[in-house]
Amino acid sequence: MNDKSEPGGATEPRRRILFLFSDTGGGHRSATEAMIEALDLEFPGRFESRKVDFFREYYPRPLKFAPEIYPPISRVPQAWGFSFKVSDGRGRTKVVSELAYPYLRRAAQRLIKENPADLIVSVHPLVNTTLMRAMRKSPRPYITVVTDLVSTHAFWFDRRADLVVVATEEAKAKGIDYGIPEGNLRVIGLPVADRFRQPLPDRDAWRRQQGWRTDLPVILLVGGGDGMGPLKRVAKAINEARLPATLVVICGRNTELREELEQVEWNLPVHLYGFTSNMPQFMAAADMLVTKAGPGSISEAFISGLPLVLYARLPGQEDGNVSYVVNEHAGVWAPRPREVVEALRRWVEDPEARARAAAASRRVAKPDAARAIARLIADQVGVRD
Repeated sequence: MNDKSEPGGATEPRRRILFLFSDTGGGHRSATEAMIEALDLEFPGRFESRKVDFFREYYPRPLKFAPEIYPPISRVPQAWGFSFKVSDGRGRTKVVSELAYPYLRRAAQRLIKENPADLIVSVHPLVNTTLMRAMRKSPRPYITVVTDLVSTHAFWFDRRADLVVVATEEAKAKGIDYGIPEGNLRVIGLPVADRFRQPLPDRDAWRRQQGWRTDLPVILLVGGGDGMGPLKRVAKAINEARLPATLVVICGRNTELREELEQVEWNLPVHLYGFTSNMPQFMAAADMLVTKAGPGSISEAFISGLPLVLYARLPGQEDGNVSYVVNEHAGVWAPRPREVVEALRRWVEDPEARARAAAASRRVAKPDAARAIARLIADQVGVRD
């Protein structure tokens, strides 16, 4: 039975939570799924969660194709950075929202009508103002969960939200600058799947199962689910450096990249993988992570206690992530392949330096963020333990 019994034999109806996201970058979906998982773990059977990709399922053309348009646009960092900076700011976002609302009003109203909910949780900056304006006459509790770490765009912050959850104190300060009352902001962290909190029972056994050597440090090289960024150049630079390490490359859905790397004559032990759902185990078994500066990958690495080498970032949106990692001494910024190699060489040859960076990474981790947000959601709709 899904409903929880109350004293006297009555049942408490499950609370309906609507999660608004879009597949414009993997972080929105993964954060949504982490919160849904956390609700089920903290309050089993007491919530009915629904996730809606508002661009794809409701918005008119051409916006409905945003998930397909995002990858090629994000591969042009200069254009991305320009659009981020030009549109950022309270006044500019207000103008854009006012111009867009007549075009989006019917879609937003249909979304609300077709998805009755006790509370709405947004994990995307481009839906908040439109949706809250569309439900002025019938407001519902609304929580925004910001899925950027530091460089948070003004579109995230709308004063009509009941609560805004952010990952860092730096993001909280941005929220205050953009007009959110401090009492409506919560610094909790980025929601990450519960599996990242679970250590491997036997790290060496898992490595042997994968065919990895257990006597060498493991470098994990990733580029997101789509294998984005200069992965090939970085992998080849590591190969040419002949580092005494094992290299594990996650190519994601980029089958062309994997096929190209399979043709390389490798000078160190290398293991190539496509898209995987076992990233928690890969991170737990690795010793250092080479990745673009995406907030999800960084948060997962913190929880896994991995030193970070950041080789790419989206200008504007991810600039703050780089500064945050570097200032916390949890990793380094290495935008050129030779700089990636230099950073890795230091950590491979100096295990103590690597251990210090790993400790710094663990220090800033927020492994309980998803569960804390789940408890916040429950409190907003009156669900108690």
